[in-house]
Amino acid sequence: VIGVVIGKTDVRSFPDRKNIGSERYVFNFTLRDSPTYFINVQSWGREDYIRSLSESFRVGDCVTIENPLIQSKEAEREEKFNPVTPSSYKLLLSENHSVVKTSSCYETDTRLLSLLHLPVKDPQDYYSLGDIVANGQSLNGRILNVLAAVLSV
Repeated sequence: VIGVVIGKTDVRSFPDRKNIGSERYVFNFTLRDSPTYFINVQSWGREDYIRSLSESFRVGDCVTIENPLIQSKEAEREEKFNPVTPSSYKLLLSENHSVVKTSSCYETDTRLLSLLHLPVKDPQDYYSLGDIVANGQSLNGRILNVLAAVLSV
């Protein structure tokens, strides 16, 4: 699978249920290869492997993933912590079987760069900040998708 990384989480750790007293590490990213399709990728493993993998690329990089495991996603659980994707699957990376290679989008496919700036939600499913200000009372308690630009950080 070749695509551009459009989102990425920080590395997190959880107690390992099988080896009491040790930790398992995870991080997720979202990969896009067309205007319509993008998929979440998850990797679990030892701390040094997960940290090294996470630091090997950033949002906007093109990556090639070899030998991922394809798994059905548990929509309700998965989408609490990851972007909602049009696929009913996710990719799992294994330290022993999967390989992630980073390359320049210019070397791979310059069309992938344009995918970075496309929204992942339906364009009709957004509220502007103006709409929220004007209709704040009627929107109280609802979960909204907001489309806005960051002016500065």
